Amino acid sequence: MLLALGGALLGPGSNYGTCLDSVADYLGGGPSVVPPFPLVRHHADIARHALAGHILHHLGDQSYFEATVNLLRKKGVTALLQ
Repeated sequence: MLLALGGALLGPGSNYGTCLDSVADYLGGGPSVVPPFPLVRHHADIARHALAGHILHHLGDQSYFEATVNLLRKKGVTALLQ
């Protein structure tokens, strides 16, 4: 998921860090685009299914996919899941 975000926002082969804390840091500035901006995730159902088993208990038992989308939206990204 972070590789896909990096590729979409920073260019091919880029990643968006190693965890959700990295995503939050990147969305605050630095070598990234700064929200607000739209982000379209094509085939979101495939990513959601692939990450369904990765549960983050410290974030209210959300899947990694849902936690990432929620963080993006909280930081001002319009996440469009298609």
